[in-house]
Amino acid sequence: MSKRVAIQGIKGSYHHGVAQAYFGNEIDVHECMSFQELVHSLENKKSTDAVMAIENSIAGSIIPNYAYIDEHDLTICGEYFQPIHHCLMALENQEISDIKEVYSHPMALLQCKDFFRKYSHIKLVEDADTADVAKRIQEKKLKGIAAVAGETAAKIYDLEILAKNIQTIKTNSTRFFILNTDENSGLDSKEINKASLKFLTDHKRGSLATVLNVMSDCRLNLTKIQSLPVIDMPWKYSFFVDVTFDKYEEYQKAISILKIMALELKILGEYKNQNG
Repeated sequence: MSKRVAIQGIKGSYHHGVAQAYFGNEIDVHECMSFQELVHSLENKKSTDAVMAIENSIAGSIIPNYAYIDEHDLTICGEYFQPIHHCLMALENQEISDIKEVYSHPMALLQCKDFFRKYSHIKLVEDADTADVAKRIQEKKLKGIAAVAGETAAKIYDLEILAKNIQTIKTNSTRFFILNTDENSGLDSKEINKASLKFLTDHKRGSLATVLNVMSDCRLNLTKIQSLPVIDMPWKYSFFVDVTFDKYEEYQKAISILKIMALELKILGEYKNQNG
């Protein structure tokens, strides 16, 4: 079966760009207007793989997506770091002074909040997708309305860019997970040098520190830790971590110990560190 990749958003979105960069330009994409729809696309075999944003260098983690991956038993088979360059775009022959409202994904608006402080006349409106707003502006010929999206969206939907690189921090980057429903990434163990794990610990002093010490003793480098409340266990938390390692054998040793020490341990994915 050929690759069909589910993306959050439509063609021209950042998810679309990551899908092309990771799988190649000739892939078939399944456009999903929410992360929930993206998950269902994988579960219902409407797609073979999916691209899901998981954290941004400015706005932080997209916490609900950790829960989606865990609850639906999705496998993380890769990651991709995408530089984010937001542009303000609208129908041609308009100035920023003509724009009354700007629509975009809430994450994109958050990342550009300093830019819009200079334009108090503009109302910011949250929407489902960056590129979808650009498409709507063109199809409905909406004057006085602008979108925040990537430069590719302006090219695809024939909009004029009023301002480039409007994100607050110019080195803005988003990390994406590559997902499927297979039990492993298909990589040889020699290629694997990063893993995403979920674990629970006893609710007593030193429990988390003990687990982290095991990782350190086994030469794992903790690159990310995120806590989420356990829904049916008030005031208990699960921890989602990313670890990198030089030797797969050392990682395996850590996993064997953690399976004994943690109340629950789940491997969400083993894959290649893109930054390694």
